Amino acid sequence: MDGDNKPEWNDPNEPDKFSSIIRKGQIQEGQPASIQKNIRFQKRKSSEPSVEELYDGVIAGNRSQIARAITLVESNAEQHFYKAQELLQKLLAQTGNSIRIGITGVPGAGKSTFIEAFGMFLCGLGLRVAVLAIDPSSSISGGSILGDKTRMEQLSRHPRAFIRPSPTAGKLGGVHRKTREAMLICEAAGYDVILIETVGVGQSETIIRDMVDFFMLLVLTGAGDELQGMKKGIMELADAIIVHKADGPNKPKAEQTRKEYNRILHFLQPATKGWSTKAYTCSSLNGEGIRDIWNVIKRFEETGKSTGVFTERRKGQQRDWLYSMITDQLQYSFFHHEAVKLKLPKLENEVIAGEITAASAVEALFHAFLNEKV
Repeated sequence: MDGDNKPEWNDPNEPDKFSSIIRKGQIQEGQPASIQKNIRFQKRKSSEPSVEELYDGVIAGNRSQIARAITLVESNAEQHFYKAQELLQKLLAQTGNSIRIGITGVPGAGKSTFIEAFGMFLCGLGLRVAVLAIDPSSSISGGSILGDKTRMEQLSRHPRAFIRPSPTAGKLGGVHRKTREAMLICEAAGYDVILIETVGVGQSETIIRDMVDFFMLLVLTGAGDELQGMKKGIMELADAIIVHKADGPNKPKAEQTRKEYNRILHFLQPATKGWSTKAYTCSSLNGEGIRDIWNVIKRFEETGKSTGVFTERRKGQQRDWLYSMITDQLQYSFFHHEAVKLKLPKLENEVIAGEITAASAVEALFHAFLNEKV
């Protein structure tokens, strides 16, 4: 470019005419690259909060600190594990006061839409609602691929609500240990209702069933075709079946579907002792039936507490949590054992090549694991 065609620089006070402005106190022309880099990334540096800071923030209901506490328990870093357990131990006395509700459903049943409508209704009653939406993980990045928080836009902005989408990270049913611990953090923060949305891929429902008080299954109209593809095992897990999208011209079909499900449920083993599972209709579009579902849940809680079933289920959940943690720890210890890491690739290749049986390989690996442990 010659001297006669120099560009005209706009006034820095008119940012709408200029895409990038150098202001005093920020990156200055001529500064060393190292200084520019430090300035550019100053805002990203932040020290991790202490256990005491996280505890105080969670107890105070600070949503930012609640999110940071959940991030801590979700971390796979070894140094974070002990810090997370210390935090949970301090919070434990403040937990157990919520009603835990699991929600699953067939594809297209509108789980997120229902949760938003149901959550907004509960917030309107003055209750505080936490949603732990278990998203399937991307096989590439490991992150959530559904983004439930973006699909519950209205609820996510409500001051009485807290939404936390968590990737399953490849674990069936969504990181069961981490989901339990996130739930405890939300309870300690004073949330009255914890809603856990499952991925809805079969066996995940069983895992979530083991960590909630009340489990509901969302279905669509067209019971004849629907029941053909519906697993009997999933229906037997449910404390209520919700025929969703019961509005407009779909309402008569939804009512018919409800009757079909109730006929089937009559012959199935109830999910909870002393409780009769039934089907109900509701519409997230106009809110019809939402209050009835909440009344059913409250009646379930009252009935369960009066008979002792509610308390027994909570005790069973604690026991299941213990054993699932033992399994996780054993698996972690086994695969991170130096002797196992050394032998596993060779034995794996021998199994694939058909030179030895899988059972022989497992025996050799456990021999290496246990001998060095002793």
